[in-house]
Amino acid sequence: MGTNVARVRLGQNSLDDLEVIYRQDPKGFGSDNFGSRLVFAPDGTLFLTLGDRYHHRLGAQDLSTGFGKIIRIHPGGSTPSDNPFVKTPEAQPEIWSYGHRNIQGAAIDPETGQLWTVEHGARGGDELNHPEAGMEQPVYYWDPVIAPSGMVFYTGDAFPEWKGSLFIGSLAPGLLVRLTMQDGIVVKEDLYLAGLKERIRSVVQGPDDDLYLVTDSPEGRVIRLTHFIQDPRRLPASSR
Repeated sequence: MGTNVARVRLGQNSLDDLEVIYRQDPKGFGSDNFGSRLVFAPDGTLFLTLGDRYHHRLGAQDLSTGFGKIIRIHPGGSTPSDNPFVKTPEAQPEIWSYGHRNIQGAAIDPETGQLWTVEHGARGGDELNHPEAGMEQPVYYWDPVIAPSGMVFYTGDAFPEWKGSLFIGSLAPGLLVRLTMQDGIVVKEDLYLAGLKERIRSVVQGPDDDLYLVTDSPEGRVIRLTHFIQDPRRLPASSR
């Protein structure tokens, strides 16, 4: 069982012209640490996060496998010539960075075009990273962990004081995390929606500039956040 990426053409009532553009090699076994977030860079290339699948965690440091990696490809599936390991013997040329465990969120900073990710730690120490070509140390970490998931940089006008903030979903204990960033450094962390007691899997900014959350709890739902979140009397919030 491996992670594949396919592209299709959205028709009026159907999905057409399906084409697989990437297949993880080798395939693995087990149901843990898939990663599997997709994000397009400003240059049009596609980043894909691949977890170490737990049982194959030693492969995260092995450039000949697709375990524990960030992959960078063109939308058609070809490999960019400036990937860091294109000329490294026995390395998979699609690899952008390696040594990852389980990247559950990925987003592009709209101001710098830089890739940012959040990743589950093995025994504490969930991480916020901006992976460069190769491998980098974490920018920020959580201990105790928050099990970070989907993430988005906020650029809208519905919450002008939040512009430039990075929002991250938490699976455990189940929160919405806001990180205030300055020059690529986290200067403040705020926690919201503790009262929901639900696993927040995905966070996106809608075309109306509101934030939308997806939970994967037994009563999973889509939640739209509007201006009322700014009233602490209506929604539990804390700040660290």
